Amino acid sequence: MSTGLQLNVITFNKGAYITIEGKTSNNCFYILRSGNVSISREGQKEVDNLNPGDFFGVISAMSSHPHIETAQALTDVSLIVVQKDQFPLLIQKNNPVAMKIILSFSRKLRELDTSITELTLKSVSTVLEDVVNLFNVGEFYLKQNQFNQAFYAFYRFMQYCPENDIAPRAKATLEQIKGKAKAVFLDPGKEDFKRVYPDNTMICCEHEPGNELYIIQSGKIKITKMIDNKEVLLAVLKEGDIFGEMSLLENKPRSASAIAYGETSIMAVNKENFKNMISTQPQVVTKLITLLAERTWVVYRQLVNLKISSKIGRTYDVLLIQLEKNKVNIVPKMPYSFEFGPNELINMVGLSPNEGRQIIQEMFANKKFQIVDNRITITDIDEIRKQVEYYKKMEILEQKRKVSHQSF
Repeated sequence: MSTGLQLNVITFNKGAYITIEGKTSNNCFYILRSGNVSISREGQKEVDNLNPGDFFGVISAMSSHPHIETAQALTDVSLIVVQKDQFPLLIQKNNPVAMKIILSFSRKLRELDTSITELTLKSVSTVLEDVVNLFNVGEFYLKQNQFNQAFYAFYRFMQYCPENDIAPRAKATLEQIKGKAKAVFLDPGKEDFKRVYPDNTMICCEHEPGNELYIIQSGKIKITKMIDNKEVLLAVLKEGDIFGEMSLLENKPRSASAIAYGETSIMAVNKENFKNMISTQPQVVTKLITLLAERTWVVYRQLVNLKISSKIGRTYDVLLIQLEKNKVNIVPKMPYSFEFGPNELINMVGLSPNEGRQIIQEMFANKKFQIVDNRITITDIDEIRKQVEYYKKMEILEQKRKVSHQSF
């Protein structure tokens, strides 16, 4: 690879482990130069086989989290090693590599989001991402007297479906609620990259085509989705987070809506300035990829968490995820105070109020847990890791027991 970079090349023999899931990253990732590598993940039967030109380890290297996959050499392999601090220069010298990595993150996030939806909403029917469904979104918000969102959805419907049979209804509704809505940036100019959205206004709506991704400069954004005619809150994003990248990079409709949660300032990046950015602003693109890596790591951990059948085990693991997100060094006997209390924890795990009360009662039977100033505190942070390992081991033993029972 002729990039002008001083990149090291290392080799591994067939059968050797290159990275191991859960182990700390050494802040580098690998591009496969020759040979083949298999990628496997905890709790997943599927194994990915990589070929020359493919890469792995980017998520852990760029997010500084432990590896979320195990890489093993299927043959004798030769690997190009890219250190994290070399990445901006690699982007500048080799734009296709940067674009390939970004697109891989986009695809991975969509796959993980789909898996999470299937696990959490198994019995819920889903609606295909179709621009005509913008009318249904508008109707829902109109019934809720959420005129900002309703106006935005109907406006986009008229923009993309002006000849549809129900277009006259949408047009009439727009006229009716025009004075009640404060939708903004409905037709942003080419130079409107920096935008300020008032509270409770829509940045983008599910089902509409996407031609921008967004970086939050200040404030917060709610990510929501309509499921069975109900608005489901998927996430609350904060300063530094990005959203909308999958629609921009993969030319697919928006899979969810984004709504300002308080006054919010964002930077919009379209396809044209995104491509220019890769060549001219490698540091910004590096930050973007770092954010994508962090988001991918978090979503992957959420997926792993959802596969834990024990509710108390999942609750401990949610606490562990928070520690890992904040890159807290888990040292035995070290006390720690979380920034939230029991009610917030119950919501994070997705438990009903009754389930949550039982789980919290069971957790706080362990005297190492306390509530101080309405925050969950623990006298020995390593206890959380131990509890997660225990319940994961119980999960594995239960699965083996079921397999053994089925064989008789």
